[in-house]
Amino acid sequence: MKSLTVIVPCYNEEAVIAESYARLKQVLHGMENPSEIIFVNDGSMDKTAEMLTAIAANDKQVKVLSFSRNFGHQRAVTAGINYCNSDLAVIIDADLQDPPELIPQLVETLEREQAQSVYCVRRARQGESRFKRSTAKAFYRLLNFFSEVKFPVDTGDFRLIDRNIINEFNRLSEKGKYIRGLMAWTGFKQVPFYYEREARAAGETKYPLSKMLRLAVTSLLYFSKKPLLLATSLGFVSVLFALCYGLYAVLGHWLGFTHADSGWTSLVVLIVFFGGIQLLTIGIMGAYIGSLFDEIKNRPEYIVAEKINF
Repeated sequence: MKSLTVIVPCYNEEAVIAESYARLKQVLHGMENPSEIIFVNDGSMDKTAEMLTAIAANDKQVKVLSFSRNFGHQRAVTAGINYCNSDLAVIIDADLQDPPELIPQLVETLEREQAQSVYCVRRARQGESRFKRSTAKAFYRLLNFFSEVKFPVDTGDFRLIDRNIINEFNRLSEKGKYIRGLMAWTGFKQVPFYYEREARAAGETKYPLSKMLRLAVTSLLYFSKKPLLLATSLGFVSVLFALCYGLYAVLGHWLGFTHADSGWTSLVVLIVFFGGIQLLTIGIMGAYIGSLFDEIKNRPEYIVAEKINF
């Protein structure tokens, strides 16, 4: 029987930790697989760390990694995978939007399909605004358009992976990880599991618009060079447009259908237009250079301040 680790990243989740632990334990208790839970405390500022310490003191199947500060959700998941020694691993958030009760079905699907991963596809997203649902839907499709690797749409980090993918993931040295993209990049046989995502059990979302945008930028920078090609194309179109407009201005002056003293409006528009394209191009290149700078520094992705039950 394959062993199973449930990886749970946590950031300021004191309102749901107790219920999350209780539901996970109930699910794992009903399974035959030897199991454990790794809670990764991502520098929480509330009572999350204290609650996890108390839980781990009474349950040796619960392991806790506490970061020295907040490093971010993707790095918390990365730490959980790095410290996982089981045959299988489930990645699930503490907020209970992804029901723990689905874990046995994920394991059953993995075994039935003889796959290396089961990724969960959201058929519905309860408790989320129409804006968030629509932007998330657009983002996954935009990323697929730009990326050289095709990703499953409407899919988050909630998934089951086996030792093959865990080992390959742990070999990846890049610092700016977009985990759901990297899981698809590894290949292997990966099958979908459709479910309805529930509303948060309590507390507030830890992924506001700013973090969503940051994750979107990371995914584009690390999985696509098309924005650079887009910048080059814009530059080419700008030059072509400028040449055509210049030819129009010269012919107009010779043939008398343009007047130099009345062209200030078009001049201002052209300056703003080309200036905007230049700034856009520089910004795209700057984002890629910034990512390269982060990788070259080779700092650790996270710092573990405390380990419990390891």
